[in-house]
Amino acid sequence: MRITADFTVVPDAFAKAAPPENRIDGTPIVSFPFYIDDLDPAVRYLHWEFVDPDSIPVCGFEWIHWSVANLPVDALMYDFNDSHALAIPPDFSRTLPAMIPETVQGRNSSASKFVGRGTDPAVIMRYNGPQPPDKDHEYYLHVWGTTKPLPGLNQGFWLNELLHAVRNCGETPDQGGIFVTGKA
Repeated sequence: MRITADFTVVPDAFAKAAPPENRIDGTPIVSFPFYIDDLDPAVRYLHWEFVDPDSIPVCGFEWIHWSVANLPVDALMYDFNDSHALAIPPDFSRTLPAMIPETVQGRNSSASKFVGRGTDPAVIMRYNGPQPPDKDHEYYLHVWGTTKPLPGLNQGFWLNELLHAVRNCGETPDQGGIFVTGKA
């Protein structure tokens, strides 16, 4: 599996400089697009995490920006004439619940009792765009592919639950990742 995007620096619309219409309570909530290529043909479900390891010195833990589980590959649009046959479109995080309700999104770090940014599911259980406070940060998007859905994950799962489910799924999942930068 190969993960790519049309950028190496997260564009303003999906990050710290997002316009007001792309924010809730100051938090960027419109997810960025990316592509999944060279997917193993046996893969039927996708799962991912988007995290900020560079946040550890700032807040004491790796910031979770977005996590998704049990996205059926066949629910996504394919264009075999396109060099990127499998695309995750912009704003997927907000449109996903209505489009593909069996897919679940996990809590991000805004849900942490240490951060206390509220209880609005549109903020704490969806994409939170990069807003590095100190310097440019490097973010990691890691995608796994499996043949079966991961059991026991419900809307609002925690990232550790996703990681345990991937590890315990009983198969060797296809996987790939990409690093991108968020501007301070």
